[in-house]
Amino acid sequence: MDLQHVNGEKREKVVLFALSTCGWCKKTRMLIEELGVEYDYIYVDLLQGEDRNEVIAAMKRWNPQLSFPTLLLNDEECIVGFDQDKIKEKLG
Repeated sequence: MDLQHVNGEKREKVVLFALSTCGWCKKTRMLIEELGVEYDYIYVDLLQGEDRNEVIAAMKRWNPQLSFPTLLLNDEECIVGFDQDKIKEKLG
């Protein structure tokens, strides 16, 4: 899985599964960056072939509906959708 990295304060292991055309995904990225948190992200819609299958399989473990954005914290907890309050609570 080829994740893009954004530098910031390392608080949690944060991985964002997003779509390049999704407004809520963009808002989630902006919020994480406003909080100054280090994170990795991947635009699932830009993947093809085996890379796409691998990412979708990983996502399904946490979010079987495959909805976006999907934010994974420490490989333990998942926040689905743009839930500003919950994101701030966990990362703020």
